[in-house]
Amino acid sequence: MGTGAAPGSDLVVRVGNEELVVRRRYEALSITNDILIALWFIVGSVMFFSASWEYWGTWCFLAGSVELLIRPVIRLARHVHVQGMRSRAADAKRQASSAPPESSQDF
Repeated sequence: MGTGAAPGSDLVVRVGNEELVVRRRYEALSITNDILIALWFIVGSVMFFSASWEYWGTWCFLAGSVELLIRPVIRLARHVHVQGMRSRAADAKRQASSAPPESSQDF
């Protein structure tokens, strides 16, 4: 099993003869995070129906709350990554006038 990811490229995971290609990595990560948030809170809510499961339900709610904190961190990382790529694009544009426009680096 191997992975390959250059900055700004798709994430490709190879397993045998099969490939999983993840485009727009930050958006995919954000969607996965939102699904995990929902699962933590659903499982925690179901666990609160039984007094013997309340302790673990509380931990599920805590995990869901941590996932809610991760959501803005993902967005911030995306913006910082985009800004870094834009800075490199601007530097390249100064060096060669045939560089792609900044909007081509946004996702």
